[in-house]
Amino acid sequence: MPLTPAQCRAARALLDWTQKRLAERAGVSRSTVRGFETGQHELHRGTATVIRQALEAAGVVLIEAGADGGPGARLGKGGREDGCATPCPR
Repeated sequence: MPLTPAQCRAARALLDWTQKRLAERAGVSRSTVRGFETGQHELHRGTATVIRQALEAAGVVLIEAGADGGPGARLGKGGREDGCATPCPR
């Protein structure tokens, strides 16, 4: 399932992550995350994989589009990796 810009933004919101934090966790540049989320460019397969892995490792479940709706994101049963409910004090 390809990661969509909207899923990426939604997943970051669930985690209360900035683009910079996602970029650091995924090992990519902030401009890569920003460009993807704003629709300026598509991601290479490897880049999409490391971004997806970073989000999933933090507790996000990415949802495929289906008959009842489009693609999305939610927190898994364990919640966020830091144990906080959104929003979380910094």
